[in-house]
Amino acid sequence: MSVSEQARRARTAAEALAVATRTTKDAALTAMADALVARTPEILAANSADLAAGREAGLSAAVLDRLALGAGRVAGIADALRQMAALPDPVGEVVRGSTLPNGLELRQIRVPFGVVGIIYEARPNVTVDAAGICLKSGNAALLRGSSSAANSNAALVAVLRDAVGDAGLPADAVQLLDASSRDSVKELMRARGLVDVLIPRGGVSLIRTVVEESTVPVIETGVGNCHVYVDAAADLAKAVAIALNAKTQRLSTCNTAESLLVHAAVADAFLPPMLAAFVEAGVTVHGDERVAAHSAAVRPATDEDFATEYLSADIAVAVVDSLDAAVAHIRRYGTGHTEAIVTDSTTAAREFVARVDAAAVMVNASTRFTDGGEFGFGAEIGISTQKLHARGPMGLPELTSTKYVVTGDGHLRS
Repeated sequence: MSVSEQARRARTAAEALAVATRTTKDAALTAMADALVARTPEILAANSADLAAGREAGLSAAVLDRLALGAGRVAGIADALRQMAALPDPVGEVVRGSTLPNGLELRQIRVPFGVVGIIYEARPNVTVDAAGICLKSGNAALLRGSSSAANSNAALVAVLRDAVGDAGLPADAVQLLDASSRDSVKELMRARGLVDVLIPRGGVSLIRTVVEESTVPVIETGVGNCHVYVDAAADLAKAVAIALNAKTQRLSTCNTAESLLVHAAVADAFLPPMLAAFVEAGVTVHGDERVAAHSAAVRPATDEDFATEYLSADIAVAVVDSLDAAVAHIRRYGTGHTEAIVTDSTTAAREFVARVDAAAVMVNASTRFTDGGEFGFGAEIGISTQKLHARGPMGLPELTSTKYVVTGDGHLRS
């Protein structure tokens, strides 16, 4: 089936979703969760085939980690759907309203986008998360995953479509596009008028391609070259713990810290325990000359190191002479995702927050907290690093647009 035909089916499904009650949508989400658990063996069998093919193809450990499912992960994905069902329905929410001087009643309400296309890489969990958040927000989902997860995605979507249909909603609310050819991506990016918005989730190459070549409006979810800056007024024990968590809690996520900046005033006291902690955790440090002076295990850092989203057990480390220098470094190499400062100085914290241009800024907290679930949103479709419509973790409200409803009583404009 062509992408345009799938998109037309999605538009038809979206019409039904737009008027579906919260009760119906929540019942569908619960049915999806139950079906995932019940059919876990077939999902894991499909995932095993993808993992075997990935190992043979030489996929990196980070990619294999993102690709891998297990009974626990499937149960967690199902639980996320149940949690989504418990969230408020954004559709119909009144954003603002008033009665105009002429008596007209004005309301701005949330409405679904319609058809949302998601292009993503080797993360089968995104298949379920995207389908669920789109359905809850009244949108039909066109999912285009990577070929490396083709078997997993096909199994997951088969389960989800059956559950959605059994719950009384159109199965075409969730559709998977062919991942065997790049033509499906090109067609999806050119489906303006059939697809309302595209959301790319993946590496810098994928995101750049979608942003530059799509005729469909794009919500850009950006690369995460996240920094932790240890200020001169930092509690150093706290700084070691935060930096280690930000780097190692999970290596393959966009909110993982990829760079560490250390104020020169505390470098001599901070770097020895920090570098030792990284070595113990198996993290390779790419550092500048002042960092390298503290350990023979440090590899010389290049501009490319400081610009890299590693998604691996690597981190770039530099000593900076001031908060100004830290901000300048972040402005040069950062990607606008998440930046963190560790400091006991309220003045330094306020200045850092004001001057750093990012979707999220952490003060004395790990970058790993930039997440819809951690923010209490209950669900997210991605983390937007752009500045229009949505920025930061994109929950249910960010998967809606708005319309104005104006109610009068025979009002005529003079």
